Amino acid sequence: MRMSKAFMPTLKESPAEAEVVSHKLMIRAGLIRKLGSGAYTYLPLGYRVLKKIIGIITEEMERAGAEELLMPAIQPRELWEKTGRYSLMGDILITYKDRHGKEYVLGPTHEEVITDLASREIRSYRDLPRILYQIQTKFRDEPRPRFGVLRSKEFIMKDAYSFDADENGLNASYKAMYEAYCRIFRRCGLEYVPVEADSGFMGGDVSHEFMVPAPSGEDRIAVCGTCGYSASAEVAGCGEDNSLREKPGHIEEVDTPNVSTVLEVSRFLKVKPARVIKTLIYKTDGTPVAVLLRGDHNLNEVKLARHLGTSGLSMADEALIRGLSGGPVGFSGPVGLKGVKIICDYAIKGMRNAVTGANKRDRHLTGVDPEKDFTVDQWADLRYIEEGDACPKCRKGKILLKTTIEIGHTFKLGTKYSRTLGAKYLDKDGKERLSIMGCYGIGVNRIIASLIEQSHDKDGIIWPEEIAPYRVLILILNMDYPEGVKAAEDIYKSLREKGVEVLLDDRRESAGKKFKDADLIGIPYQIIIGERSLVKGEVELAFRGARAKKEFVDCSKVAERFD
Repeated sequence: MRMSKAFMPTLKESPAEAEVVSHKLMIRAGLIRKLGSGAYTYLPLGYRVLKKIIGIITEEMERAGAEELLMPAIQPRELWEKTGRYSLMGDILITYKDRHGKEYVLGPTHEEVITDLASREIRSYRDLPRILYQIQTKFRDEPRPRFGVLRSKEFIMKDAYSFDADENGLNASYKAMYEAYCRIFRRCGLEYVPVEADSGFMGGDVSHEFMVPAPSGEDRIAVCGTCGYSASAEVAGCGEDNSLREKPGHIEEVDTPNVSTVLEVSRFLKVKPARVIKTLIYKTDGTPVAVLLRGDHNLNEVKLARHLGTSGLSMADEALIRGLSGGPVGFSGPVGLKGVKIICDYAIKGMRNAVTGANKRDRHLTGVDPEKDFTVDQWADLRYIEEGDACPKCRKGKILLKTTIEIGHTFKLGTKYSRTLGAKYLDKDGKERLSIMGCYGIGVNRIIASLIEQSHDKDGIIWPEEIAPYRVLILILNMDYPEGVKAAEDIYKSLREKGVEVLLDDRRESAGKKFKDADLIGIPYQIIIGERSLVKGEVELAFRGARAKKEFVDCSKVAERFD
């Protein structure tokens, strides 16, 4: 491709709307352009990268035994109501009614559709195992689209689904997909970490997220440098903490005028936030519960919902809090609290002589001892893991927290969807069984942005060879130098004949402009045609991302370097 003929609009400055590096560089390098909130056009350079990633995914999926299909983006509402996800995911579903008044969902994911298909077509154990996948545009009504293609309303996703006769079959399918994901992300040049994860609205009891460490990420993972344990911060386990044991206390009610937050109370009473017990009242399926945590810890609602076995979790309103505690918001405490189940985080188990709310305005209790001064109905792991906590696996290492971007997620769904939608088969004995399912997703767009977040410098993108839009860029520094133009054309022709993807910068622009665009776009190899080297019969071969690594190559032997 000749740059003089190519549609590659680059920008000197980043647009004001771009917040993270990948968003800035994808726009500046001419990979994407914004159409509206959460919707982007892929320009030719960006689309070339996208197609290469899709090619890698396709190769690895088929290598793992998966077959490709394509399902409708338009899905009947009835399917979503059968699985209960129409109301569960209502806030992010994009729906419309056709001219006959029938309501449809623009697919954010395809579990319902693939399971409906399986219920019609998979009849016998002879039809199993089966892994089917697609690469398709998905739609979600993101409340706050941001970071370019990292969080958008329209995105491209690879989703695969496995159907097996039993748990052993599911384990084999899951392993095949897990290993395929590792190959895909390695080939795309990504540094990634697979972690234990929460299944969320997808369902199932086992899942893994594939995370890319990056400062712009909106997810966090917990990693142990000693044993290699890694998990999403939402599911990383936290055990008992006996570091705060003191002698038993003696309860005393004290004035705390105009202070209600943990920080305010700890300052007023001159105690550490860790010595305060905070009481949070929640509603779950209409039943209130009081959740107790140490003052310096944060409640993990995912863990709480899992412990309670519910998806209907919300904070209690002021009227309910007053009705249960007799006091206003901000002064709730477990002592004397009635008509509500008390669930305590494990870290409270080691506390003595603590501070709690007194269920009265401007009043707190000191010297409180859990279990002695109030009844604990249940103990549970309810908090987010913290940097420096003991590793929940080896108990020897310390936890490090890393900010990450999620690029893939795998799930063991079990029979969640096959039971609801009737995906059954006949076993060898003619008995009807439910198919055991797995689900495996990759955010295709996110791979591009995540790679850029990890692989860039102050001048622009640094692409790995396998997903770069072009492998080689030829720069003619002076278009008025006939010998240089001829040498460039000869090299361009020889590379194309060998099947090398090559971009020729034949624009009538300054050398400075060409170098800046070359670094911005990030093509791995730069062949620089300059007068000084050409008089010696040579051209300069430079490597993007390794400034010191360059060499001079005989013009007649350039093509040989790309065998």
